[in-house]
Amino acid sequence: MVTSRWMAAPAGAASPRRRGAVLERAILDAALEELGTVGWKGLTMEGIAARAHTGKAAVYRRWPSKEDLVADALVSGLPRVEKAPDLGSVREDLLALCRQVRQSMYSRPGIALRSIIHECDHMQAERFAGLIVGSVVEPTVELLRDVIDRGIGRGEVRPDAANGYVFDAIPAMMMYRSKMCGSEWSDRDLEEMVDLLMLPLLRPYGA
Repeated sequence: MVTSRWMAAPAGAASPRRRGAVLERAILDAALEELGTVGWKGLTMEGIAARAHTGKAAVYRRWPSKEDLVADALVSGLPRVEKAPDLGSVREDLLALCRQVRQSMYSRPGIALRSIIHECDHMQAERFAGLIVGSVVEPTVELLRDVIDRGIGRGEVRPDAANGYVFDAIPAMMMYRSKMCGSEWSDRDLEEMVDLLMLPLLRPYGA
């Protein structure tokens, strides 16, 4: 006789049920895995529950919608770069920072986030706008600010280059190319962005 995996365990057997934070972590991980596999449009609460090996009710008790669940999964899962690179030159620092951002973009949570950006309609995208800015754009801008300020201190960067347009350039380019062009950002792409876009924006006049 075929038995369901959801049937209760026999009396006296150890219970496989997970509770609390352990179950929540399993559901969050399952949401990211499902999103990276089936995309936003194919994502369902039923699919997430099945991948997490739990019941649909356990998911809905914690998150009333897939938007709420995915938002929490992204916040808890996105890798964070805590410190700006300091390799002795603004060029090398920028390249190292770009590689770290690329690593985040192609992590499991990053792939899930890209799926949302690509597939959500306008109203759904607004739901995640604050998350994208707060978890991806603003931290990158702060690290870029540190790199540029350090370059100013070394005389590699002119002081008036520390402005919002310059700080926005790398995150804007990387997100635009990823969303609109499907670019995978090879090492050569990153080097060209730094050499052809960023360094001319930063170098002292007449240098």
